Amino acid sequence: MSRTDVGDRTGRLSALAVTTVALAAVVAVETAPGLTPPAPDFGPALPAPAAPAPPAAAAGPGRADAADTSDAADTPEQAPAEQAAPRRVLVRAIGLDAPVRPVGVTPRGDMDVPSDPAEAGWYRFGPEPGSGQGSAVLVGHVDGDTGALGTFALLREVEPGDRVEVRRAGAEPVGYRVTARTTVAKEALPPDVFRRDGPPVLTLVTCAPPFVPDEGGYRSNMIVVAEPLGE
Repeated sequence: MSRTDVGDRTGRLSALAVTTVALAAVVAVETAPGLTPPAPDFGPALPAPAAPAPPAAAAGPGRADAADTSDAADTPEQAPAEQAAPRRVLVRAIGLDAPVRPVGVTPRGDMDVPSDPAEAGWYRFGPEPGSGQGSAVLVGHVDGDTGALGTFALLREVEPGDRVEVRRAGAEPVGYRVTARTTVAKEALPPDVFRRDGPPVLTLVTCAPPFVPDEGGYRSNMIVVAEPLGE
């Protein structure tokens, strides 16, 4: 299978960073929705939620909102026992390399997100990467307070078949292959993202355009799904 050169793909994202900063100034003045077009979807679509979820907590301009987990919020007493916590996630084809730390939920029930856009958070009340069932969720900001792009902004460049490696504490790394990317409105984030049973997948979540300052920032989530590599 032919591959796009990694340098070309990460170079496109560098150009996107310049465009994003320039357009952010326009949006701040004109309050026009959207910084850049959403990345195109591919692969199987996620099941739609049965009913609209409450909107995610708003964030300041230039910051990604926390992914809404109101339909999947858990308490520590409900959390599964930790077996091998993820410590780092890598997608070499697009230059993504981020440390991972466990996160929980905010007081209003939204999934927490590391404040540093260079970090990823593992939703510790769900399955861990390498689990034999359910959706292991990693989340990261698409940008920071300054407008500089976060590590998960690179997910715009991911392609079907790209390999994802998750390094774990006290266990061998686990590998996945990207199968789908979907952009959904924040209020329509599918509960399937946080399922604890069914076939194992790795789910990467970040924010996506449009960016609407008057409505709290980014109004969509980009969801990348990856399936375990075969033996």
